[in-house]
Amino acid sequence: MAAVHLPAILPRVLIVSRRTLRKNKFVDFVGEYHLDLVMKYGAVPIIVPRVTGIHSLLESFEPIHGVLLCEGEDIDPSLYESNLNSGELSPADLEEILRLHASDTAIDKEKDSIELKLTEICLERNIPFLGICRGSQVLNVACGGTLYQDVEKELARKVREELRVSHINYENYDGHRHLIRVLEGTPLHKWFIKESTIAEEKKLEILVNSYHHQGVKRLAQRFVPMAFSPDGLIEGFYDPETYDPEEGKFIMGLQFHPERMRRDDSDEFDYPGCPCAYQEFVKAVIGYQKRTNNNNAKQPSKSFKLDQALEKKRKVIARSFSLAKDQSKFKSNSVFSQQQEPRLIEVGATVRNLLAYFDKCKVQEDKENLAKEIMDKMSLEQLTDLMAFYHSMSQTCSEVLERKLCNFVNVDLGS
Repeated sequence: MAAVHLPAILPRVLIVSRRTLRKNKFVDFVGEYHLDLVMKYGAVPIIVPRVTGIHSLLESFEPIHGVLLCEGEDIDPSLYESNLNSGELSPADLEEILRLHASDTAIDKEKDSIELKLTEICLERNIPFLGICRGSQVLNVACGGTLYQDVEKELARKVREELRVSHINYENYDGHRHLIRVLEGTPLHKWFIKESTIAEEKKLEILVNSYHHQGVKRLAQRFVPMAFSPDGLIEGFYDPETYDPEEGKFIMGLQFHPERMRRDDSDEFDYPGCPCAYQEFVKAVIGYQKRTNNNNAKQPSKSFKLDQALEKKRKVIARSFSLAKDQSKFKSNSVFSQQQEPRLIEVGATVRNLLAYFDKCKVQEDKENLAKEIMDKMSLEQLTDLMAFYHSMSQTCSEVLERKLCNFVNVDLGS
């Protein structure tokens, strides 16, 4: 068997596909720019297909070292509002939104379920997470935030006309840009600091693309904004308590698409800072993989303090190993068997009833099958913990068994 080079085993980044119609058939897709950048910086993208039932099978995609969520349809408003309408939209508004944004307003509840479940897993286990556009909205909703169901209808009417921003332009889809103000002291500021359009005022403002009609309304409490558009919409946010890419920590949402901010007919980015979000995200993914691998490697050597009940079970297991050792010697060495046969008979090791023996084997087989069924339902982390525990138990049993066998041989030889 060929040796496995661990550095060649890249960390895994899960990306959920988007469903669309092509030739009257559903097809799933993920933008290549996302995949290219994930691979460029040292991770492997794993596409989670948007198909019914996948949200309940996400453990099958373990190990998960990172999650990248990107574009898609509107998130079901019932997930962040008690009613389907926040109360700020009239029936006429809703009808116009459905007409103007028909490609986005077709809610995909299955995709919502998959992505919210993945986000919850990341938050529970501190797995690096990057949300782009819809992905940032999913992250905010998962943490208790809310969204504007339509930025133009809900936000634009609250600000002065000169501050209003067009966040989507179907006639100039890829070329459309608008200004954002990046806040000092944030990761986004660090990535774009040399690219300010108003350097003399020491403000960091950049032009970003925009493909959305929804956006963050109330930011979840754990997050800090990184950028705003002139109308006050949050264009980026992160969790400062879990931001340390070197240590495998990264939770961030960007409303714009830095991977698509490229010059016309070119792969050259608008700004050198555009790919930084992916670069730092993958750095965190690599750090997370290293950290979890180190933790798993240390687990087998972890010592366990057994309570009285477990200690009693351990002694029974150790005794069973000892008897099994005696039986092995009895079967393999005729001279030794003659010496030990009376002793084995005394402890009941001789099989007196063949049918009873087979019954015991059947019971043992049933127990093993039941154990396998239970383990099939366990998560990767649960199985790892279980394996580590029994590995430690095995080491303990081996040490005790060796000691008892040595004492047994010494006593036997002495007699």
